[in-house]
Amino acid sequence: MIEQTISVERMEQAVDLFGSFDENIKIIEHELGVSVVSRDSELKISGEAENVLYGVKAIQGLLSLAARKETITEQNVRYIINLVRAGNEEHINDIAKDVLCVTAKGKPIKAKTLGQKRYVDAIRKNTVTLGVGPAGTGKTYLAVAAAVAAFREKQVNRIILTRPAVEAGERLGFLPGDLQSKVDPYLRPLYDALFDMLGAETYNKYLERGNIEVAPLAYMRGRTLDDSFIILDEAQNTSREQMKMFLTRLGFGSKIVITGDITQIDLPADKVSGLKEAMRVLQNVEDIAICRLGEADVVRHVIVQRIIKAYEQDEERRTK
Repeated sequence: MIEQTISVERMEQAVDLFGSFDENIKIIEHELGVSVVSRDSELKISGEAENVLYGVKAIQGLLSLAARKETITEQNVRYIINLVRAGNEEHINDIAKDVLCVTAKGKPIKAKTLGQKRYVDAIRKNTVTLGVGPAGTGKTYLAVAAAVAAFREKQVNRIILTRPAVEAGERLGFLPGDLQSKVDPYLRPLYDALFDMLGAETYNKYLERGNIEVAPLAYMRGRTLDDSFIILDEAQNTSREQMKMFLTRLGFGSKIVITGDITQIDLPADKVSGLKEAMRVLQNVEDIAICRLGEADVVRHVIVQRIIKAYEQDEERRTK
């Protein structure tokens, strides 16, 4: 058993670090098997030598986030613990560093993991970016944030959001209403992200002007999209032909972001996913980036990470 001491410069940082009812410190103690005690302006970490070293690095990383006025959440704590265990603590300062976009309510949108940072950097640098990963990794939300940022900076004149209209085991074709009413349920996640970034009033204004378009993938056929930021969501449910059709819509001054999760394909068993095919065909093409996000990049409830991991392990067992 050893003990190490960390000095805390400002008490508000210590308050942010501990969280309500000391929930953040309890996670560190449970995950690393250490004891953390606060005395005056010092934190004393005690336990086995290796665990104490991890605890010190994790707490220092969290204090550096608090110093940047970042809110310390359970997701931050668990992610930094994983970084420290993997020997990547030097990258802690890369998390939540650059503001990608500011929402209608003034909330800054930032990459919360290294995987998300690579994804955002790839969108900025490349004409076409494929973001592939499980639910909760921020693929769609960050893509919409990047689109709104590009639109506000007048890099593009239009934002076009599209999805293939494929049911996830349900039938929506018999719902009442016109075509738009029928496809709205498929496009709801895209609407939600746009409302968050722009606010309902601004969103409706741009929609009426034609600056924003949200439509099913079938509406893209035969068009050339210039000066646009185009997002194809749920791309794992495109066919090979649909994906080629979509990619060839790209016009001058435009960007494309394609997002999807190849573990959640709702196509018939005999159909090849256009996203899987595109990842294979386009992997060495210049100005096209393929970003793979993993369970470590999940920024939803910790149980989502565990669910994804359990399914991955089950898939490996079935494959063997």
